[in-house]
Amino acid sequence: MQVILKKDVQNLGEAGEIVTVKDGYARNFLLPQSLAEVATDGALKNREQNIARIQAKQEKLHQEALAIAEKIEKFGKLELAAKAGESGKLFGTITTKKLTEELAEKAGVEVDRKNVSLNAPINKVGEYTMLIKLTSKVKTELTVVVSASEVVQDHVEEETEEVEA
Repeated sequence: MQVILKKDVQNLGEAGEIVTVKDGYARNFLLPQSLAEVATDGALKNREQNIARIQAKQEKLHQEALAIAEKIEKFGKLELAAKAGESGKLFGTITTKKLTEELAEKAGVEVDRKNVSLNAPINKVGEYTMLIKLTSKVKTELTVVVSASEVVQDHVEEETEEVEA
């Protein structure tokens, strides 16, 4: 089935492109999510008329993404403190949601958590690299430094209670 993309779809194409996809993918995902429309004669004519508007919108989004990427690169490193054990293992994992919240708070940059990927799960003290995909063409990396805010003993001694019979 041929469809015209209304929005950028990762690993498929950019807004305004005509792509061929399987019928089920179009019916069950692209069309209900308003990411695409069926490439009928009327839709193709409409696309031709709106191509300049679509390109101007994409250029504006590209420029905004470049500005955000520049802000992120100037920021340098994102430093976080988390509760950890003596061996450096964190109590829990630092998620992409937490990272985007910290980035917004400290650098003033709003990024969708879905656009963030990590080279490894953040579950120990150390340095990690966070890849931020702002658009299909604009990507930037940010170093995340995790330190221990509080060190807790790894082996907690269990208290035994005497049971009276």
